[in-house]
Amino acid sequence: MIWIMKKVFYRKLIRDLLPDFFTKIGVAFHGYSLKQADFEKALLQKVEEEASGVARARTRKEVIGELADVLDVIDEVRRVKKISAQELRVARQANKKEKGGFAKRFFLVWTEEHGYKTNERRGARHQAG
Repeated sequence: MIWIMKKVFYRKLIRDLLPDFFTKIGVAFHGYSLKQADFEKALLQKVEEEASGVARARTRKEVIGELADVLDVIDEVRRVKKISAQELRVARQANKKEKGGFAKRFFLVWTEEHGYKTNERRGARHQAG
């Protein structure tokens, strides 16, 4: 009888120790080291992946683990892009001064079109009304 190995395709940046883990447990895999430009692109995609993990987390422990992943990726982006902790602190302070924080817990349902661009991938939903 011939066994056919089912492959699961990920096509994403992974942490350094995972290939060793796959080898240790006897799981076949294929991957390769990225060139710098491709690494930076994959790293920025990883920010989105890890952030979405926070949104899916259900327990406090899961949230902590997902936030740790996000911070690890952010630290690597900072290192690759040569962004100091001070530069990031200044940018965060400027954002808070310009836009505020989240203490008021305000949930925006809609606005009239006014040219504001969101970072949200889904984009704004438009309804006549």
